Amino acid sequence: MSLVKTVLYALTAAIVVVMVYGQENDLVTPNCLGCLCEASTQCNASSPCHTPAGGGYYCGAFLISWAYWADAGKPVLKGDNPEAQGAFENCVLDLHCAAVAVRQYMKKFARDCNGDGVVTCTDFVRIHKYGQTGCTAPLSGPFKTQFEECTARLSLF
Repeated sequence: MSLVKTVLYALTAAIVVVMVYGQENDLVTPNCLGCLCEASTQCNASSPCHTPAGGGYYCGAFLISWAYWADAGKPVLKGDNPEAQGAFENCVLDLHCAAVAVRQYMKKFARDCNGDGVVTCTDFVRIHKYGQTGCTAPLSGPFKTQFEECTARLSLF
């Protein structure tokens, strides 16, 4: 991996950490949140909303769906209305608001997905990727690779 790419990954993770540091609900640590973001889109803050071939509608650096956002309590940007058209996109396309959505979703659905007896970042990443009912499935593909590379860089495990 080139030095520039490594520096960009570290910088992106650091930005996410700074944006969410000190928030309430530290169930999901800033480093875990950063790695979840890295696994989703390499934490590309300009990742647009899109509908993949398999269906669904996902937006932002964390690839959040409308249902996920709604389950998270429909967090919004200051001054926005959760029922207003575009409130979902406005939130999940903003790194800070999207991080709030992820934290609130995890607070609501936290569980031990891998059966090791504790709820850790690995469980949160599975919940994020597969949902609260599908999180027993192991991570795979590029998502798994990005997550593992990030956690290794940050010495999370």
